[in-house]
Amino acid sequence: MQLLVTGGNGFIGRRVCRRAVSDGHDVTSVARSGPPATEKRGPWAEAVDWHAADVFAPHEWRDTLAGVDCVVHSIGTLDESPTQGVTLERLNGDTAVVAALEAERVGVDRFVYVSSSTKPPGVRDAYIDARRRAEAAIADLQLSVVVPRFGPVYGPDQPHFSTLTNALVATLGRWEPLARRLGDDRPFSVEQASTAIYRLAVDDTVPTGPVSAPALATLATGQPQ
Repeated sequence: MQLLVTGGNGFIGRRVCRRAVSDGHDVTSVARSGPPATEKRGPWAEAVDWHAADVFAPHEWRDTLAGVDCVVHSIGTLDESPTQGVTLERLNGDTAVVAALEAERVGVDRFVYVSSSTKPPGVRDAYIDARRRAEAAIADLQLSVVVPRFGPVYGPDQPHFSTLTNALVATLGRWEPLARRLGDDRPFSVEQASTAIYRLAVDDTVPTGPVSAPALATLATGQPQ
């Protein structure tokens, strides 16, 4: 398959790229800063077409959609810098709408929008409002839309968590009986999350619309939850 990952140099996106490359797929990443930092890429990164472009400027990257079977949209943020145009509404919601419309325009078959089950503590309600608004806006487009909703995602170099928060979330996520009790908001490791996203991108038959924690856990582990 031919995959395009928006935000492919990020925490989740680059792991989706790595997995897809390892399985022999053609992979393109679209991200403002191009490829990941040197220390965050391995030999697999040489097989990715790293395209530096702003999702809000489709003329900079729409040519990369030619022949693409699935777009994985993994752009998001918990941090804001309004003077630089970085807000919860724009990054978590508007980017998905722009990317999905471009994908629909050229006939991409599937669009995987990496969303969230809830807003993190201390983050404005605009975070989850933007996610849900984008989900609703792209639900009826003329392509298959898949929306994995993750709780907190932990792992090495998590950009939005402190070291302590990352460790606490990891403890909850690794203790399966407790993780299950958290329901749709259960934590996932970044490797689990990227595996589930990858499967939603390439499997022949996948659910459409929102995909919640139990189904995501099954996709991540291969074991019924």
